[in-house]
Amino acid sequence: MRRCPLTALRLFASALLVALLPSLAAAAGLMARHPTGTIVINQGQAGFIVTAGYGGGVLRYAGRSFGFKIAGLGVGGIGASSVQATGIVYDLHSIADFPGPYVVVRAGAAIGEKSIGRMWLRNPHGVTLKLNAKRRGLMLAAGADSVVISMVPGR
Repeated sequence: MRRCPLTALRLFASALLVALLPSLAAAAGLMARHPTGTIVINQGQAGFIVTAGYGGGVLRYAGRSFGFKIAGLGVGGIGASSVQATGIVYDLHSIADFPGPYVVVRAGAAIGEKSIGRMWLRNPHGVTLKLNAKRRGLMLAAGADSVVISMVPGR
């Protein structure tokens, strides 16, 4: 009977490792790149197998701040949470390359105030966003999403 908690812990650790493998693989590819900006995103997420999210943020690039909106759909989540993500932008050579569609690989969980999560976003121009996410709510997410970023005029 005492083995049950240990077995459950091993299963949880194994599942977490499998969920985080895409993040680890992406991290290996970013080691040789140089950051070109920073980013902050505030977004709400909800889902039951299919997830949806909407929010906005600020990109800091070339000494300036640019406001943007972000919206997306995906698969592989259940629950609802708000997400605040901060991160690093790689391979952004022109502000015109920032808006548009991004593919997202994510892994993480949120239960109340406790959260873990990392997201990697990449667009057709080769711009990559490495995000550390803080979540509030009740959400389990491991899957892939697609989001669209649009610039906010005058911000």
